[in-house]
Amino acid sequence: MSNKPSLRLFLDQLEATGALHRVARAVSPEFEIGAILGLRDGGPAQLFENVDGPGLAVVGNILNSRERFALAFGIPADDLADHCAAAVAAPVPPVTVNHGPVQDEVFEGALDLAALLPVPRWFECETAPYITAGVIVARDPETGARNLSIARLRLDGGNRVMAGIAANHHLNVLVQKAKLRGEALEFAVAIGNHPAVLLASQMYVDLGRDEFEIAGALQREPVELVQCKTVNLAVPAAAEIVLEGTLYPDRSIEEGPVSEFPGFYVRYGPGVGGEIRCMTRRKDAIYQAVLPGFASEHCLLGAVAIGTTLRHELSRMIPAVRDVVITEGGMGRLHAVISVHRPRLGEGKRAVMLAMGLVNLLKLVIVVDDDVDPHDWKQVEWSLAARFRGEEDLIVMPRVKADRCDPVHEGLTVTKIGMIATTRPGDGEAGSRSEFARPPDETLARIRRDLELY
Repeated sequence: MSNKPSLRLFLDQLEATGALHRVARAVSPEFEIGAILGLRDGGPAQLFENVDGPGLAVVGNILNSRERFALAFGIPADDLADHCAAAVAAPVPPVTVNHGPVQDEVFEGALDLAALLPVPRWFECETAPYITAGVIVARDPETGARNLSIARLRLDGGNRVMAGIAANHHLNVLVQKAKLRGEALEFAVAIGNHPAVLLASQMYVDLGRDEFEIAGALQREPVELVQCKTVNLAVPAAAEIVLEGTLYPDRSIEEGPVSEFPGFYVRYGPGVGGEIRCMTRRKDAIYQAVLPGFASEHCLLGAVAIGTTLRHELSRMIPAVRDVVITEGGMGRLHAVISVHRPRLGEGKRAVMLAMGLVNLLKLVIVVDDDVDPHDWKQVEWSLAARFRGEEDLIVMPRVKADRCDPVHEGLTVTKIGMIATTRPGDGEAGSRSEFARPPDETLARIRRDLELY
């Protein structure tokens, strides 16, 4: 087994720590895999070894906690935010190799994707199976710059797919550029990736930045890429499966009801049609899936990525910003807690407005001092109780532009709220209402140092 970063290396790490459950019993991709992943949402990763259909194993729930991301990157869990922020600031370019295990087997011609891949059908009202963990690689038709993303890919029979792409996503920008040029858009879908590649594909960075460079920094070595067989794109050499094909901007296909991160069905309208002309894979490939809807892995892939890039941008504009946590309860997209160090008057409100301007999805932002753990809702709630003054610290912005994903938007607008739960100058000083009750400093320091002796 290679020690290069890969899905397999991470699965070995999970198994070594007791965080991988092997499902030996036969399961069907038709709803059963999704049901098991949902019922075991917060538990070990699930490796389905006996799946009806093409004979490939399926794995899911691998990144359903922040601790799993940290394990993948070889860092303590408390260092995850700093590590991710450093990866965005100091990228590591990928390298190209002549061959990778993802091209051990090559399938071309009249492909039947349903016969080749155990793609789950997730929920009752969805119309077909969806590929949910495929990292899509495409190039800007104008500049040639590479872009990574994840979009819903529905199997539409034979080699046909439908891509459900949000209007503001970079992949849609590339599709529209190709449409204006009268061209189709080549794309590749890498399935079964190391967590660094998955997370990097979700980073909110400027169009034109190569997310493979962020992935390299996350895994602390360059991502090895291999040239595709039929399209002018490079993909992770250590992936499990790659699909190569074309998206046709003029091929509009109605999607119907589909699950989204709030946990509800949504009806977004038409997606973009495409065709897959080639599939490459490892000889014993493992199909990776992310349970869609309001599921931990789905929410956390967004939460960790959005929190990382928002922290990067905010800290450049407000040096007092220390951390940004996008909460799981807020579906990994809609709620944020911003940690600041000794903010000046008005900086908390500025942080709220900047955050909402940078990430359109956000509709609740709470600002706390950095003596409060932004991951710990008990401490955040304490901060609201102890430091929030409703008449001064509540920001209510009615009918602000919202994302189409927001479950309560009306006409693509929603009310957005900011809450500033930070100290003011003088808070905490002797004699103030916010003076902490505690033992003498010297006693506290001595006991903390020798606590294990007691």
